[in-house]
Amino acid sequence: MSLRPPALGRVTPETALDLLEHEVAGEMASSLGRAGRRVEETLARLAAAEASDPMRPDLLADAADAVYWYFIQRELCGLRRHADVIREYGIPNAVLARLGAR
Repeated sequence: MSLRPPALGRVTPETALDLLEHEVAGEMASSLGRAGRRVEETLARLAAAEASDPMRPDLLADAADAVYWYFIQRELCGLRRHADVIREYGIPNAVLARLGAR
């Protein structure tokens, strides 16, 4: 996404800063959305795997990484409480126990 300020005659330092803040907020929201989709995908792969699947440890690690980076992105957006997200996504305790383990 590129930033195109209005005609030069109408740009003040305040409006330029507002435009930049708007652009940054849009990029943060987009990044948070991508991170959320990655969490959904990794959790779906984990849920589809049998408990005896030899790939399960790797799937758990992938899900933990996705959740970890999603939480980091949320915190960068100023969202510090994760309990609702954990409940909404149904993040298993086995994944939560591995956050930041790598």
